[in-house]
Amino acid sequence: MGAHKGRTALVTGASRGIGRSIALRLASEGALVAAHYRNDEAAVADTLAAIRDRGGRAFGLRAELGVPGDAQALYDRFDVGLAEHGAAGGLDILVNNAGISGSASIDDVTPELFDRLFSVNTRSLLFVTQLGLRRMRAGGRVINISSAATRIAYPQSVVYAMSKGAVNTFTLALAKEVGERGITVNAVAPGFVETDMNLAKRSTPEEAARLAAWSVFDRLGSSRDIADIVSFLASDASRWITGQCIDASGGSRL
Repeated sequence: MGAHKGRTALVTGASRGIGRSIALRLASEGALVAAHYRNDEAAVADTLAAIRDRGGRAFGLRAELGVPGDAQALYDRFDVGLAEHGAAGGLDILVNNAGISGSASIDDVTPELFDRLFSVNTRSLLFVTQLGLRRMRAGGRVINISSAATRIAYPQSVVYAMSKGAVNTFTLALAKEVGERGITVNAVAPGFVETDMNLAKRSTPEEAARLAAWSVFDRLGSSRDIADIVSFLASDASRWITGQCIDASGGSRL
């Protein structure tokens, strides 16, 4: 137990991929982790079991994001979970990881795709953060998972890139607003990470090698790579860093 002992963390989209690794890492450092998920009971059960097997504490938190009332429903369950675990009400670390992708170039974008991506990746993130800040103690941490697609042109997923660009702007503005409370707000922008979200893009060894070649290290990122950065930003060691978007792409397209 270490950097996050005695703190409470909420990680959205924590049942798989990057979110799962973040939840595992924060719990391994002593945080009580609320692991949010949408509907994959088996996946979140596996995440919780892995945390507990390593001596950590966590509970699952089911809520669909991108629908009316999503943030309130999330925190209603969060508050119940804290009470059940005997934790004092409050939040120290909020990791906005939940998000969806949608490949479409400009000619293929539909209003439905636009609305769906922005409702989950941007709108719900804003309101989850709004309500989270009402519970966050002084010195808290807000960490938003963005994307290297905000730095590297990726027209194949133009709406996804737009939604993450909004997250970066939100990060900058919010950092200034909550600084007087000692709260830091930062974003982490992964490149291609070996998760289910991009499985279709690396369905053959040749396709996987092409994506790996984006990085100066000639490999795909791992979810642990991102979790380590998030854990640092959630710790006291990052207290002088705020309003930043940390590129976590392995030097992609330098």
